Amino acid sequence: MNSFTRSVDLLHRAMDATSLRYQVSANNLANSEVPNFKRSTVNFESELKRAFESEEKAKNAFQLARTDERHISLYEPYDYRDVEPRRVLDYGTAAKANGNNVDAETEANNILQIQMQYRLLTHLTNFEFSQVNAVMKK
Repeated sequence: MNSFTRSVDLLHRAMDATSLRYQVSANNLANSEVPNFKRSTVNFESELKRAFESEEKAKNAFQLARTDERHISLYEPYDYRDVEPRRVLDYGTAAKANGNNVDAETEANNILQIQMQYRLLTHLTNFEFSQVNAVMKK
């Protein structure tokens, strides 16, 4: 896979994760006064980092020959394309007496940060395609 395709694919995945993160934060904010509601977060970047580290480890690892597809392979890289953003419930904290752990001010700040991050990702995607467009014009 060439670097352009990989970059655009990663940007697309990051935009999907950011969109999900926005939905989760908006849901948290909407339920900030509901008794016993537990806030959710989105985990994506740490899993993506783990996939990239496994690719690096597989490049530098000792490779064994497999004579049968049923044999276990060592250092099988974790493909970054299999990484999906996932929701994680925060059961560990209780910020209010009613069991709700959502801080409305924090969630509102998260939403603003998510909007800026999404905007940055769209600018980066636009930049990738503008480079291709500049090359195609020549």
